[in-house]
Amino acid sequence: MPIIINLDQVLAERNMKSKELAEIVGITEANLSILKSGKAKAVRFSTLEAICKALDCQPGDILAYSED
Repeated sequence: MPIIINLDQVLAERNMKSKELAEIVGITEANLSILKSGKAKAVRFSTLEAICKALDCQPGDILAYSED
């Protein structure tokens, strides 16, 4: 998939665990794991907004595009 999820890197930079982010954002750890693995087919803007707010980052810090 040409969309790359950099959520693990941003979490590491912020010294935050996935469990903590899931609680702050209000999604399950399983759904966060699906997003982190790149297996998600879509992400709601409200979820992306909550992730960016919790991590104090921009969507471009989490998502990247790369041609195959």
